[in-house]
Amino acid sequence: MKILVTGGAGFIGSNVVDAYLGAGHEVVVVDNLASGNRANLNPAAKLYEVDIRTPELAEVLEREKPDVVNHHAAHIDVRRSVADPLYDTSVNIVGSISLLEACRKSGVRKIIYISSGGAMYGEPDYLPCDEAHPVRPLSPYGASKHTVEHYCFMYKESFGLDYTVLRYPNVYGPRQDPYGEAGVVAIFTERMLKGEPVTINGTGEQERDFIYVGDCVSANLLVLEAGGGKEYNLGWGIGTNVNEVFARLKETIGYPLDARYGPAKTGETFRIYLDTTRIRKELGWRPMIPLAEGIARTVDFFRK
Repeated sequence: MKILVTGGAGFIGSNVVDAYLGAGHEVVVVDNLASGNRANLNPAAKLYEVDIRTPELAEVLEREKPDVVNHHAAHIDVRRSVADPLYDTSVNIVGSISLLEACRKSGVRKIIYISSGGAMYGEPDYLPCDEAHPVRPLSPYGASKHTVEHYCFMYKESFGLDYTVLRYPNVYGPRQDPYGEAGVVAIFTERMLKGEPVTINGTGEQERDFIYVGDCVSANLLVLEAGGGKEYNLGWGIGTNVNEVFARLKETIGYPLDARYGPAKTGETFRIYLDTTRIRKELGWRPMIPLAEGIARTVDFFRK
């Protein structure tokens, strides 16, 4: 089938593109390269350097007529979303609605929408959070990602555009940009390998559900033909605190310094990890790469 991947030159999107090509699909990428990197892109994929908020997006879909759209393009910086919620809204909500409209008009069969299990639930009532947990985001980013889930449902009910939502936890792994909208694994790894000081925001006791990028990729392959009209959490269902991530990286790299500590950041959930019972039972997905192995692979990538 022909698959269009928005954000396909980014960290996660480019790994998904590789997997789709490896499975024998034709892949078209839309990426404005604001945070994506041309060097990440598989040469077998066709790239359109287009912003999803512009009229050119609809022209690309009309020209290419993809069967499925995988929507990874997003503004993902929680802190910037707090500082500039209008920008976050313009990319994540307006841009996504523009994409849904283009899908409807060009006859796309299904959209795979990448949402955020790490930011949309807010401070949890119970852990791990399942898909039925109340949604109370603490940041514009979390609110914007969840808002588009409602539009996906509406476009299915009103126009027959099928969808699957994947709610990611904290993803890490090769190609994550340590200078851009990155997570702690990439930032810490880059600084440690350079022998630079590492600063942990807050106490470091914040807990996240860390998942290796390859496990997200496997879910994106599964939902090409399954999970229509459903939302699925990804993750391990266990929390790992930032101090533990620092300690694992310190040991793996042989980093000689201790962490520094700075103020906590506004808009970030303190403790979150996700229940993945639904996707395990319905689609047979489960994560395969534990944190120690994932960190070793990530460090090896950054060293090279």
